[in-house]
Amino acid sequence: MNKIICIANQKGGVGKTTTAINLAASIATAEKKTLLIDCDSQGNASSGMGIDQDLIKEKNFYHALIGDRTLKEVIVATAVPNLDMVPCNRDLVGVEVEFVAIKDREKQLRNLLQQLDISYDFIIIDCPPSLGFLTVNALVASDFLIVPLQCEYFAMEGLGHLINTLRLIKAKLNPSLTLGGILLTMYDSRNLLSRRVSEDVRKYFGEKVFNIVIPRNVRLSESPSHGLPIILYDIKSRGAIAYMELAQEILSNGRL
Repeated sequence: MNKIICIANQKGGVGKTTTAINLAASIATAEKKTLLIDCDSQGNASSGMGIDQDLIKEKNFYHALIGDRTLKEVIVATAVPNLDMVPCNRDLVGVEVEFVAIKDREKQLRNLLQQLDISYDFIIIDCPPSLGFLTVNALVASDFLIVPLQCEYFAMEGLGHLINTLRLIKAKLNPSLTLGGILLTMYDSRNLLSRRVSEDVRKYFGEKVFNIVIPRNVRLSESPSHGLPIILYDIKSRGAIAYMELAQEILSNGRL
């Protein structure tokens, strides 16, 4: 049985795509067959994994959603062993309008995954920075939600809204959906605000907050521009170590 993990937060710039890429790569290096799905029309996860946009013009996530291709047909291999990817591009922008009259439109991704005849241990979905059609599709298809949370107060403001959305989807569309954890990102131990946000989130959410925090790290910020996950770009960096420890926490401690 695969585990489907949705990485979502309606606020942008919180490390969502960075987490999707590097968690998927770290789990794959633990010899778990993993699929990363880029569900954001910006295509940042695709470019961050070094996917050539010219090669996916006619075969990407958009074409699977509209039924022109099967999900299997749009899967591509990556530079990381055991890690495959469903890439996307700007074609995905208009999909919400195209699906407005379709029955059960919020279940399109779940149906695609149920039809997939390739076995994966983990499927990780990178969502857009909104609570629109694509994010709802990802939540309906997933077993677990991981919420990256930047260690700033503005990032905390929308957390309650996201948790409420999770409850609604759990009640009406996907009863098996669970909050897998809140991941503190861009943490700077020298910064009083970072420490206070961390304390507040842990006080309120308790064990739902991952033990591992993702630090601010220049190498982690640089790696997407080279089309590589951090473990291939600089495995000795603090960012790489943090994501490998996060994967270990998920795999070893039964967090998900």
